[in-house]
Amino acid sequence: MVVTDGVFSMDGVVAPLRDICDVVEKHGAVLLVDDAHATGFVGETGRGTGEYWGVLDRVHLVNSTLGKALGGASGGYTVGNPLLVSLLRNTSRPYLFSNTLAPSVVGAAAAALDLVSNAETRTPLLQQLWANAELFRTRMTDAGFTLAGKDHAIIPVMLGDARVASQMADALLRRGIYVIGFSFPVVPRDRARIRVQLSAAHTTEHVNRAVDAFIEVGRELNVI
Repeated sequence: MVVTDGVFSMDGVVAPLRDICDVVEKHGAVLLVDDAHATGFVGETGRGTGEYWGVLDRVHLVNSTLGKALGGASGGYTVGNPLLVSLLRNTSRPYLFSNTLAPSVVGAAAAALDLVSNAETRTPLLQQLWANAELFRTRMTDAGFTLAGKDHAIIPVMLGDARVASQMADALLRRGIYVIGFSFPVVPRDRARIRVQLSAAHTTEHVNRAVDAFIEVGRELNVI
């Protein structure tokens, strides 16, 4: 079995699933994709990295969450080949020894899925999300920041030094911008960063305010 993230969330990088599928099929293996950072918004209709790469029919199992783009509810799910799903139902300890989701959580998740399944509600949300991501990436790059990743709403601001990442996150919070600094051992040593996550709930004004704060703090800390 080959297991991969659909999106590597610390870097904002979409996994090369088409190439991975080629390797999996060459060796007669099974592919499991953890699509927690793609479900609901990556791909033309938000079906995740399989749709993004056009390989939905080549992925055997997808594991994902109800707790991120689908509105922050609890729980998750596994979908795929019926025989493999049946095997997991009968042998997976996290499934066998966990309590069922509360009806309110299931209802919220179902409503979120309805929103992303309907083009009329999905399209404006995705348009806003990707416009926000493009605006943030463009303005931050123009200001002199080094950004990682591409084609995703997770945009890491690369700082290198762990102390600087912590200081910047604290300074931004004082300005009303809540972001998290990540450093070793969560990310490689000397690759500290602030991971920014854009949302369709953000307005253009929100994004511009965040970038303005980054620029102000970045100059204070000699990052730019």
